Amino acid sequence: MMKPLLAIETSCDDTCCAVVAGDGRVLASVVSSQTEVHAPYGGIVPELASRHHLMNLPCVVDEALAGAGVAMEQIGAVASTAGPGLLGSLLVGLSYGKAAASALGVPFYAVNHIEAHLHSPWIERPDFKYPVLALVASGGHSHLFFCKSEDERLLVSATRDDAAGEALDKVAKHIGLPYPGGPWIDRLARRGDARAVSLPLPRFTSGELDYSFSGLKVAALHHLNKLGVHLPLDADAEQWPQWAYDLLASFQKRVVDHLLQRVRGAALELHPAGVVMAGGVACNSLLRERLAKLADELGVAHAFPSPKYCADNAAMVGFKALDRYRAAAPSEIGADSFPSSVWQRMSLRHKAQRARREEG
Repeated sequence: MMKPLLAIETSCDDTCCAVVAGDGRVLASVVSSQTEVHAPYGGIVPELASRHHLMNLPCVVDEALAGAGVAMEQIGAVASTAGPGLLGSLLVGLSYGKAAASALGVPFYAVNHIEAHLHSPWIERPDFKYPVLALVASGGHSHLFFCKSEDERLLVSATRDDAAGEALDKVAKHIGLPYPGGPWIDRLARRGDARAVSLPLPRFTSGELDYSFSGLKVAALHHLNKLGVHLPLDADAEQWPQWAYDLLASFQKRVVDHLLQRVRGAALELHPAGVVMAGGVACNSLLRERLAKLADELGVAHAFPSPKYCADNAAMVGFKALDRYRAAAPSEIGADSFPSSVWQRMSLRHKAQRARREEG
C-alpha cells in the first residue's frame, strides 16, 4: 500500500497543505488565508505574501498532518507547486517541500499550478470522461484548454490583459468593496438588474477565441465616472443606492457572458464530451449556473469542483502528483520555480455567427 503524499501550495497569498492518500482520497486540506494582510492595500503585496508564507507554513503543515492522523515519518512523498505564480511565494513552498522530501528520504514532485487546477474536478469526479473543455478562471488566470486526456492539453484561449477575477476585484475596489471583491460582487449583484447598464462584450475581428477583460473593466469605470458620484462609496454595502447593485449585476453578467462565449465557440468546433472549470472565479454562482445550463444545451456533461477545491488549495497539488507518484517518476530535486507557463497552443478560429448566439 502506498504511503500518503504531503502536498504544499504557496503560489500566491494562501498558505496551503494537504495530505492525500495513495487512492486519491483527501485526508486533510488546510488553507491559511492572508486576506486580512492584503486587504488594506486592495490587492496582493508580493513581499508580504512571501513573509507570511514563511511564518504560516510550518503551522499549516502540522495542522494538515494532525487532521489526517498521519505523522511526518509516515509520509511517502512530497509535492509542491513550482509555478506559475509569485516567485517569492513559490520559493517558500518549493524549498520546504524539497527539504522535507530530502529529510524523509522520499521522492519529490514539482507541480504546475494551472495543471493542478485543471485536474481538480476529478478529485470528486474521478470517472469523469475525456475529452473536455476546461476553463481556469481566477484573479491571475483566464485560460481555456482542450484536454484530450489528463496529460494531453492544448490551449484554446487566454486573456490578453486582465484576468476575469482581476477585473472583478478592480471594479469592486473602485466602487468601495473590500478585497477580494469578487465574492462581494457575486452576493450583491443578486439585488441588481443585470440589464440596467449596457456594457460592451469584448470581441476580436479576427475571430480568435482569446479573452480580454480590460476594456470591459474600463467601460464599467467610465460609467461610474459619468454618474458623477463620490467614490468609493463609504456607506454600508447593504445600504447602497440601487444603481450600484445594477452596475455590479450588469458587470458580472458581462464577465460571465465573455467567459461562456468562448466556451460555446470552442465547443461547437471541438465537440468535447464534457466541460469542467476551476479557479477562484469558478466559485461564482452565476458562472456555475450558466455554464451548467450551457453544457446541457450542448448535450455534454459538466463537472465543477466544490468551492473548497476551486480556489488555491494543496489537495489539487497532491492529486495532480499522484499519477507520477504511482509511476515512480519524481522530479529532480533541483527543480526551480517559474513565474509563468508556455502552453502548446491550438490554432482555432470559430465562425463568428455561431459563437455570437449568446452575446445578447
